[in-house]
Amino acid sequence: MISSENHHLAPEGSNEKEPVKIILAEDDKDDQELFIDALDEAQVPSEVTTVENGQELLDTLRDQSEPNPDIIFIDVNMPVKGGKKALEEIKSDKELRDIPAVMLSTWSHPADIEDSFDKGADLYVQKPNSFTGFVLLLKKVFLLHWTKALLRPVVSLFFVSEKNISHKD
Repeated sequence: MISSENHHLAPEGSNEKEPVKIILAEDDKDDQELFIDALDEAQVPSEVTTVENGQELLDTLRDQSEPNPDIIFIDVNMPVKGGKKALEEIKSDKELRDIPAVMLSTWSHPADIEDSFDKGADLYVQKPNSFTGFVLLLKKVFLLHWTKALLRPVVSLFFVSEKNISHKD
């Protein structure tokens, strides 16, 4: 099932930024809700479309009636088509390859991280254990993204987890 939610965080009449168009590929409903709630808390004006596996993600991206998203978040472990397989197909498609792709995983295995990097992911994020951690992490991801640090990631900036980000920002 594909759902779409609009989140307009700025008050009416203010200088509202265009909402960020996000597709979240995540099969866990709780993780979908956590992600959307954390975006709200991080005050990232966004329109989130959720899909539940890599095949739904590809179908949504290839739908000509929908504009491409600004960024996609892809859970590594999903049914039907896993995140890394979907990433590989996205990055080999000339129409889709320039969309920034952030991999999400509960694991931080170096081989997984390297494999995602080699397949063209722009960032690999270890899912935080807490809501606060998720909010902080999303703030960092969007700060990195909008300063264009993701255009050509370097490996040292590529892996993000709660352990290697400061709680002071």
